[in-house]
Amino acid sequence: MHVSDDKRNKAIEAAKMYYLLDFNQNEIAKRLGVSRPTVSRLLQTAKKEGIVQIKIMDTSENNEQLSAELEQKFGLKRAVVTAVPQFEETIIKKYLGEATAVFLDGIVKDGDTIGVTWGTTIYHVATELKQSLAKDVKVVQLKGGISHSEKHTYVSEILYLFGKAFNTTPLNLPLPAIVDHIVVKKAMEADRHIRKILDTGKNANIALFTIGPIKPDSLLFQLGYFGKEDLDAIYSKAVGDISSRFFDGDGNICNESLNERTLGIDLCELKEKEYSIIVAGGPDKINGIYGALKGGFGNVLITDQYTAQFLLDVKG
Repeated sequence: MHVSDDKRNKAIEAAKMYYLLDFNQNEIAKRLGVSRPTVSRLLQTAKKEGIVQIKIMDTSENNEQLSAELEQKFGLKRAVVTAVPQFEETIIKKYLGEATAVFLDGIVKDGDTIGVTWGTTIYHVATELKQSLAKDVKVVQLKGGISHSEKHTYVSEILYLFGKAFNTTPLNLPLPAIVDHIVVKKAMEADRHIRKILDTGKNANIALFTIGPIKPDSLLFQLGYFGKEDLDAIYSKAVGDISSRFFDGDGNICNESLNERTLGIDLCELKEKEYSIIVAGGPDKINGIYGALKGGFGNVLITDQYTAQFLLDVKG
C-alpha cells in the first residue's frame, strides 16, 4: 500500500512529537487538527514505513553472555555482571554494592564466616545488605584499618552494617594495615586477642574485598603508611592491591618488605576460600582486576559491563 507524501509527512510530524518531545496523543491531535484515532494510525504508519525504528537494549541477555565468558576465561566459580548507566566511579560503586548484596543474600548459610575489608566500594555493599535469615554467622575484619591521617576508611560503619544484617557482633582488627617494622608486626600478631581475630579471618569461608587502584588520591595512599622507597616500588611495578598487599600484572607480590609489614590476610589464603569475592569496576581498576584474576586471588567477580568487556578484550 502506497502512502501519500502528505500522510507520510504527517506521520513523521506525529512521530517526532510522540517519541522525541513526549507529547501525548491528545496533544498531537490538537496540534495537527486531526482526531485522536487518526494520530494512533499515523504512529502505526510511522512504524510500518520504517520512519520509527524501535530498538530494545536487553542488557540482561548481554550481561549473562559476558558473565559466562569471564567464568570461562578466568576459571571463576561465578561472575556477576551488572549494568551501569555510566562508566564513572561513584555510579559503578553504587550498582556493584546492590549486586553484591543480592549475591551474598543468595550464598550465606548457617554457620558461615564472612571476612570483609574496608573502603568506599565495600561500604556501598554494606549499605545495601538485606536482613539475613542465616543463623550463627560470624563477620570479621580481614585487614587493619587504623590510619595515621584523618581520612575516612568506613571500617566501623562497614562492620556495624554487616553485623546488623547477619545478626552478629563483628570482630574488628584494631590495628593499622601496615606498620614500620616487621618486629612490630610480629609482636602484634603474638597478642592472644589479635591472633584469634587473624585466625578467624584466615578460616573464613567467604572473603569480600575490592581492588585498590595505583593512584596517589586513592584511599590507601592517603593514609600515611608509605615511605618514599615503598612508593617507588609500588609505582614501578604494582597494578593494584588487595587488603593492602600489592601485586603486579601477573598476580605476583611486588614489594616483599612492604608485604612483610602488612597486617591481615595473606593473598595466598584467599585462594583457599569457598567464596573469594572481588567487587570492583571502573577505568582505574581494570589492570588491578586483571592481575588479581591472573593471580587466582578471587573465584567470584562482581563487576560492570564495561569493565567485563575490557577484561575479555585483554589478550593472554
